[in-house]
Amino acid sequence: MSFSDAAQFWNERFNQEEFIFGKEPNEYLVQQAKIFLKPGNQVLCIADGEGRNGVWLAKQGMSVTGFDVSDIALAKAKQFAKENQVEVSYSLSDSDGFDWQDQFYDAVIAIFIQFADPKMRARIFKQAHQSLKPGGILILQGYTPKQLEYKTGGPSLIDHLYTEEMIRDLAKDFEILDLCCYEKELSEGARHTGMSALLGLTAKKC
Repeated sequence: MSFSDAAQFWNERFNQEEFIFGKEPNEYLVQQAKIFLKPGNQVLCIADGEGRNGVWLAKQGMSVTGFDVSDIALAKAKQFAKENQVEVSYSLSDSDGFDWQDQFYDAVIAIFIQFADPKMRARIFKQAHQSLKPGGILILQGYTPKQLEYKTGGPSLIDHLYTEEMIRDLAKDFEILDLCCYEKELSEGARHTGMSALLGLTAKKC
């Protein structure tokens, strides 16, 4: 999908007053951030959408950068940051166009980035590894193939979904700190509500 096609696709979804994924941060992110991240960390949020994760991280005292392909989502994210009296450095970009800085971030956050097909997903793992400092942390959450049964969010294309074996292979240059597949009731806005089949990954750049 081209940048313009992706922008149109996501702008159509974000073009409403409601925050389609809610305003609360992702539960797995909160759980892992409390263990592995700390105030002052430089953090990058991939495809941060309306800002629920980036703003929460900034409220924890971190220096947050985020990007998204939707200018409508970013406008909402910037207003959300302002309402929460924090600053997040947002840019309009997709993952291929973003300026990934070498060994700059203490953490890279990838929450439900399952717009990525297998080739883009592999590039994102390489880009995340390149941009992390040694010892930096990658936190990822996504849906597993069983999510196709639940139909409570996420893509309908099976090659966009995560298996443990796939993620282990993609994270082969990292030390895996946590990798879990589980089922749980989600309530993260209208787009992620109900019983869900999830995978969580926390990994450290060696």
